[in-house]
Formats: sequence, structure tokens, C-alpha cells
Amino acid sequence: MADQQQLQQAIDQVLDRVRTAGAEADVIASTGHHFSLKADKGELDEYKVTSGQVIGVRIIKDQRIATSYSESLEPNSLDLMVEQALTNARYTKQDEHQTISCADSQLTTDCPEIYQADTATVDDKIALALTLESGVVAKPHASSAPYNGYSESDSQIILANTLGTRCFHQERSAYCYAYTLYEKDGKQSMHGGMSSGRRFDELDSEYAINHGYDIAQALLEGAPVNTGSYSVIFDLSCLSNLFSAFSLCFSGPSAMKGINPWRDSLNQQVASPLLTMTDTAYVQGGSSIKAFDSEGFATRDTVLLGEGQLHSLLHNSHTANYFGIENTANAARSAKGGLGISPRHTVIATGKSSEAELTAGEYLELVELQGVHSGADAVSGDFSFGASGFLCRDGQRIQPVRGITVAGNFYQMLKEIDAVGSDLITDYARQFYAPKMRFSRLSIGGK
Repeated sequence: MADQQQLQQAIDQVLDRVRTAGAEADVIASTGHHFSLKADKGELDEYKVTSGQVIGVRIIKDQRIATSYSESLEPNSLDLMVEQALTNARYTKQDEHQTISCADSQLTTDCPEIYQADTATVDDKIALALTLESGVVAKPHASSAPYNGYSESDSQIILANTLGTRCFHQERSAYCYAYTLYEKDGKQSMHGGMSSGRRFDELDSEYAINHGYDIAQALLEGAPVNTGSYSVIFDLSCLSNLFSAFSLCFSGPSAMKGINPWRDSLNQQVASPLLTMTDTAYVQGGSSIKAFDSEGFATRDTVLLGEGQLHSLLHNSHTANYFGIENTANAARSAKGGLGISPRHTVIATGKSSEAELTAGEYLELVELQGVHSGADAVSGDFSFGASGFLCRDGQRIQPVRGITVAGNFYQMLKEIDAVGSDLITDYARQFYAPKMRFSRLSIGGK
């Protein structure tokens, strides 16, 4: 795998060839090292080590754009990559709004927390992987841990362009997970727990084991509730998946294409006044900390919804130029792809409702959704998913619920928020932060 100096030399060669051709470009070069383990029946089932490197160029010449990439840093391969992009650009449609526009950015992600020394040995990690499985199957009625594992990654990225920009980022992360298959009296249920961190010793394997087991056990006797309209509180991972499925409504590129339902709703009320949501560049412990976006602009905070009003979409320089508005520095591009957008950390502001107010009366607590992305129409907002959880009353779980369908319209749902809690929590991925939120009425298909 190439070191930083080799990546820099490769980038210099690519940029020289681009300038010689009378074009502009940005280049992304990245290296990554990944290590993963899985256990089965008390033995290692997977021991996987992969390392790789890739360099990719986005070329703009005569307002025509093309991309190309290479996994080799050999000079001939780099020349071929540039030539391929230049050739492809001749046949693409002209686009006056997509430019190389970030000049002389020299940013490095100066955040020690995302790249920490890790003293754990391979034996430590193997022991953890085996413990994830054995810890599950040692519990009563846990017949197996069909999905379990440990994974870690170490990556670095260099971004440069023909306008003098050169930025550097590196990070490390690790996670572990364990699913419990719970079987009793001819019935089965399954659930998982996960933990992530920047170092091995930050991982909470006990949580991963116990959370999956406890929820699987609690759901075993689950049955459908009566069909009807219910108040719903989503588990945070479910809520994160739901917002992800409808992220198109915050997308500048989708607005540019005319498929964003909120395209013409800036500064209008689109959600409950209880909902304030920000795309946040830095959150302590967050998984998406980075000093710059994929064009080299400094990342920043952007208020998307303020008390239910749509304040902004997420933009890169292309969409900002198209609409004639400010760039939010949310450009996203891998070495192998074209320019898009991506959020950093989604943070929903806390509210003033107490736990007692949030959980008053009857409601459904949903802890599992099936087929979220396939069951969502991001343009219309309509959704229908399989779901599992608990029927609750005044904060107490009354009965487990399985075999139901939760349906509604996401954009209408955001207008019908009953209560927002006062404590900010995050899911295991550390990218979505929100308090508990209670939605007033969703359609539940049951018995």
C-alpha cells in the first residue's frame, strides 16, 4: 500500500498532465486498511485483511465533465487515467455550473480523537470476536449468534486540484456486533446489538451481546395489535433509518433535478415547530468528523430546519452555483465517482417534554423496521414497512408486538410531532443525534 509521499507524487503527476491538456481537475487519492473477524460454533469463521489504494480524477474542460480512476500509481496507469477522462469529457453534455472552484485550500483534519494509537493485539481482537458469539449462546434459549463480528479500518485521503488546493485527512474506527437467535416453545425471534468507537478498548461487547439478547427475548411472544392509528416513538436507529430513506428532501442535487418535494419550500413551514435540525460538522465522538468536503471547502454547520421552517438544503459548489446561493460545503465524491452531496452529523435539537409527558397514555415503541429503503417513496413521502416493537402505556411496555405494518407519509409525519424529549442521544453509528420524539398518528396494519 502506498505511503503519503507516493500518493503526493502521483497527484502531482496527474495535475501536471491535466494542466498540459489545458483542463482543470480535482484529484482524490486514498488508501485504506481493513481487518475483520467473525466466529461460528466457537471458532473463527472469517479472518480477513484487505488493503488498497485508489486515485481518481474529475476533469473539466470546455464546461464538459468526466471522471476516471486507477488502482495503480504507476506513471503509465496515471497517464492512461487522465487520457481516459479527457476522452470521455468530449462526449458529455456541457454544464456551466460545475467548476473547479476551491482555490488554495490547505486543510488538514486536526482532530486527534479520530486517529488514535491502538495498542490492542490481534489476539485481543480474536478473543473479542469469539466472546461475541460465546456470550450470546451461553444465555438461556439463545440457539445461535448467526451474525457477529469485529471490524476495524484505517484510512487516509488526500484531495488536490489545479487551483492550488491540497487537503489531508486520516481516521481510524472499529465496531463490533452480535445478533441473538432466540428460540423457545417452537417460536423464534432475533435482534442485534452493536458498538463502535475510535479504539478497540472503546467497544462495549457486553452491550452488543446483551442488547440483542434482551430485545430478542422480549419480542418472542410478540403478536399483531389491532389495526388502527397509533402514536409512535421510534427507537433511535429506526428513526435514523427513516430520515436516511427520505434524505432526498434535504438534497441540493435532487432539487436541481426537480425531484425534491421541498425544492420550492425554502423559508416555509414544512414540519412541526418542535423540530429543529442541523447538519453539524463536529460532534464530540462523532463518526463523520472531517475538516473539508470533497472539493476542499471547510466543513461547517448548516441549519436545515428551524422550528419547522426549511432554512437550507445541502449543497456542493455545483448546486450552489446552479441556484445562485451559498455553498454549504457538503460535497461528496469518492475517488471512483462523480460529485454529489453528503451530510456530516444530523443533530435534532432537544425539546422541553419530560419523559412522563413523552410516554403518557398509549403508544407504540418501534425497535425494528424491515425493508425501510424498499418501502419508501422519497418523492411522495409515502412509506410502508414491516415493524416490531412494544405496545406501551405510561412508559411501561404492556405487550410485545410483531407482524405489523407501519405506514404513513414522512412529510406529513414531521408535521404531527406530539412531543420532543430533553435528552440528546445517538445510535451506535454516531452520525445521527436526536432526543426521543413522539409522532401523533401513524397507520398500523395488524389483526
